[in-house]
Amino acid sequence: MCRLLLIKMASLLCLFGVSSFAVAQQGPSGPTGVFVAPVTLTDFSDDIEALGTLKSVQNVTLASTVTELVTAVHFTDGQRVKQGDVLVEMDASEELAQLAEEQALADEARRQVARFEPLTGRGAASEVALDESRRLLKTAEARIQGVEARIAQRKVIAPFDGVVGLRNISVGALAQPGRMITTIDDDSVMQLDFSVPEVFLRTLVPGLQVNATASAFPGVSYDGELSSVNSRVDPVTRSITARALINNADRTLKPGLLMRVVLRNNPRKALVIQEEAIIHEGKQAFVIVATPDGQGHKAARTEVSLGVRRKGEIEVLAGLNDKDLVVVHGTMMARDGAPLKVQAIERNDETLQQLLDQNQQPVLEETVSQEVITEETQSSAP
Repeated sequence: MCRLLLIKMASLLCLFGVSSFAVAQQGPSGPTGVFVAPVTLTDFSDDIEALGTLKSVQNVTLASTVTELVTAVHFTDGQRVKQGDVLVEMDASEELAQLAEEQALADEARRQVARFEPLTGRGAASEVALDESRRLLKTAEARIQGVEARIAQRKVIAPFDGVVGLRNISVGALAQPGRMITTIDDDSVMQLDFSVPEVFLRTLVPGLQVNATASAFPGVSYDGELSSVNSRVDPVTRSITARALINNADRTLKPGLLMRVVLRNNPRKALVIQEEAIIHEGKQAFVIVATPDGQGHKAARTEVSLGVRRKGEIEVLAGLNDKDLVVVHGTMMARDGAPLKVQAIERNDETLQQLLDQNQQPVLEETVSQEVITEETQSSAP
């Protein structure tokens, strides 16, 4: 039993040594063990990153324009309302009484005009009397409009479709000019304002695609487009403010939310490889391409022209083709023209340890199984 345990431990130590790329060879002339990753043709862009703050496309703070007693409140916190909905009513009894008086005067003036018009035509009444009755009618109608306007001021009406905020007034309270009753936001579309350095001014073109994320919603991204750019550059920060529009059909985004913005400048299809594959020598860049040679793979040291970098990967402008396999781990041991042993192909951003685990597991199981069989055979021998 002790002998079996020692054999297993020795096997694990040997296997770990083989998997390490510092000594990943099958003897002095054997193939070099490497991990490779395919060159991929994918969507790529010159990204510009910034932080921005959301606000609704339309927003207003609702307040009374007169000092009056509140008689009714027709909304609750966070309620969705339609344009023209009456949200708050205030006491208008005095104005309603005055309206009735003015309407009575207008009716009397109308009757006077109707009576004087035929009489004036027959010469039984003077033009002066007719003109005076018409003047009185117009005056009464103007007074009615004034009273109706004052009555309208006793109501707070939703100016557009949207969602109201928290209610800050109750029935019986005294509404006053400038005192906030609530807020209302049209959150169907959100405006995202952000600042970028002035060096990117030429790239800020309306219609530029934007992607935004928020810490409040991890794993969720929102697409939009640049709608406008400020007319001035801030002389202190040397930055300019831009505005993007983001569709908020599900109403999850809220005004004031901080968002990380990525502007997708110059979107295109590009060949992309992992940064680990690059070997820099002065101003030149090389990769090791694992090319099939009939018996396995051979290392081909290839110069490449690089483009834009982004997290973990880099654009290749020239030197590689789609689906080429490039060495991402073991590049220092892979000499040009030397045979290679592809131990794993990285396809889903696996870590080095994950690739090592994937590569070791089948070998480990097979090695231990063979050792157990050997030990049992030896134990049963006479």
